[in-house]
Amino acid sequence: MKIVLFDIDGTLLHSGGAGKNAMMQTFEELFRIKNGFAGISMAGKTDPLIIKTAFENHSINPTADIVDQFKKRYFELLAENIKLNYAKKKIYPGVSDLLDALAEHPEIIMGLLTGNWQEGARIKLSYFNFDRYFSFGAFGSDSIDRNELLPIALKRCEIDNRNGWKNRDVVVIGDTPNDVQCAKVHNALALAVATGTYSVDDLYRSGADLALDDLSDVESIKNWILKKK
Repeated sequence: MKIVLFDIDGTLLHSGGAGKNAMMQTFEELFRIKNGFAGISMAGKTDPLIIKTAFENHSINPTADIVDQFKKRYFELLAENIKLNYAKKKIYPGVSDLLDALAEHPEIIMGLLTGNWQEGARIKLSYFNFDRYFSFGAFGSDSIDRNELLPIALKRCEIDNRNGWKNRDVVVIGDTPNDVQCAKVHNALALAVATGTYSVDDLYRSGADLALDDLSDVESIKNWILKKK
């Protein structure tokens, strides 16, 4: 059995900026600060880490109540923003066909490993009709540290483990060095895709077992997942 854990943003889809815009709008509404996330790189980060950095940059005390208010309004605005006609909003090449192919294979089970809060992930995936592929996952809601998410995802993976699958039977698919790192620290495999902000060379240098321009070569990717040890 192979367990394939997907990142969302930059890997499966580009929201067109819906997530970032919803965060900036929320920040401005709550704190009267424009461009509250200026200078903060979001690629490969968990949502809790992103807002923690913004709060620190603007000397805001992140009490539990403030964080809850932020998340509630962010989810509302994300649900609105994801429906807007952003020029860059898209599904990346090969993604739909790859998800179909992996979902049909009896020796592969798919889940999520994403820095999004779980509700944010649901909103994005539902818009693109991708939520139907994933019955479990680990999210930014579970830990601010992406490196802690893989064991959480595996605990939620409800499969028959009589054959004793190991971490080398787990493949993390993502678009940043952080995705690669969160796989390698647990001795899992990292398949990196250069559809985000990093090149194939960047991703190989970060330790990826396989790095590709995109996910369009579905048959080769499926075979690599099944044969790689």
